[in-house]
Amino acid sequence: MAAKKASIELSTLGTEAKDRALSAMAEALDANRSEILSANAEDLSAGEELVRSGEISESMFKRLRIDDSKIDGMIAGIRDVMSLTDPVGEIMSALDLDDGLTLYQIRCPIGMLGVIFESRPDVVPQVMSLCLKSGNAVAFKGGREAANSIRVLFRILRDAVSSAGVPEEAFVLMESRSDIDSILGLHDYIDLLIPRGSNEFVRYIQGHTKIPVLGHAAGICHVYVDDAADLDMACDIALDSKVQYPAVCNAAETLIVNSAVAGSFLPRIVSLYRENGVEVRADEAARVIVPDAVPATDEDWDTEYGDLVISIHVVGSMHEAIGFINAHGSHHTDAIVTNDKSHAAVFAGMVDSADVFVNASTRFADGYRYGKGAEVGISTNKIHSRGPVGMEGLMIYKYVLVGNGQVVKDYVGKECRQFKHTPSSIPYPYGGE
Repeated sequence: MAAKKASIELSTLGTEAKDRALSAMAEALDANRSEILSANAEDLSAGEELVRSGEISESMFKRLRIDDSKIDGMIAGIRDVMSLTDPVGEIMSALDLDDGLTLYQIRCPIGMLGVIFESRPDVVPQVMSLCLKSGNAVAFKGGREAANSIRVLFRILRDAVSSAGVPEEAFVLMESRSDIDSILGLHDYIDLLIPRGSNEFVRYIQGHTKIPVLGHAAGICHVYVDDAADLDMACDIALDSKVQYPAVCNAAETLIVNSAVAGSFLPRIVSLYRENGVEVRADEAARVIVPDAVPATDEDWDTEYGDLVISIHVVGSMHEAIGFINAHGSHHTDAIVTNDKSHAAVFAGMVDSADVFVNASTRFADGYRYGKGAEVGISTNKIHSRGPVGMEGLMIYKYVLVGNGQVVKDYVGKECRQFKHTPSSIPYPYGGE
């Protein structure tokens, strides 16, 4: 309730004040590295037992780790957000309805967000920085496997924000297990929920709340190697998409190969996969070429492994590949490797995913790499925001009508005044600095 109230004050905060707070956040992370790493070490130690007992997966455990490089990335993300244009108060359009009656469409924050996430402590600096710059309050609820890391990061960042004059009440950390169900019922206070975690976790959130949810339930991503592909390039992209960081949602889970190049390509890529510890599962057509691969089942095509496992499917045409992706993918990120521009154009137009790549690794689907500074999550929704979501996904708009005593009755009936509906050149009279 306090955060919801503070969101109003935060929404009117000037750019200079917000950037000053962001700078303080970055400096605080740098100054408190040892405390952050110590807290993370506690979580990692406890996490090893959780993995052994089967309470968390190996991929979730990998996402838990913080090192100096990860802290450097947190700091870089915050500084990138500082460099972004403040979206609050942007005039999206101005229309003269009549002389002296102008309608302005103005960008504004959504208000109060709830972010529920598993494992990744770096969600806290990413989301807090984006929410601060966009003028949104936020309540965090992280998983118990990362409790120590999340608690320390949140305290360091909230203290930094407070020292810079930003209302600290706008940022809330909820820690008890029962808090998740409490958050899901707070539709009078929370305007948007952003869940980040496993398929099952996100689906649970989506199915148990009246609050709008921004997110994706799975990251089943594909790389399609076309009959017009450069096979050296295809090896690089297929390998990077799988092994660069297999635990994340933009890692490839299925490799689709055109039958025209399968004979020459599959032995090469399978050898590379095995050198990197990847278990290869393959359909019947692929196993004719790599007979020692594990036979793939129908379940494999709909599975997000989040680990060093890849399934391989051979198709007779690009259109067959597109149909397979649209049927089995999660509409997250899918890539084609091809030197044929017409094939690339058809693939980009027909694949129904938030991110469609041509001759590039699926791992590029990321808010930081997209120049958003950071991301609050990746959305496979088809309304509001799609793909890696930065500040633009945390904004909405309002209409402000500025008149001079006009009333509707003058615009109704015979010989009434007529609306002009023409673009306006009149500056918004209530702008900030």
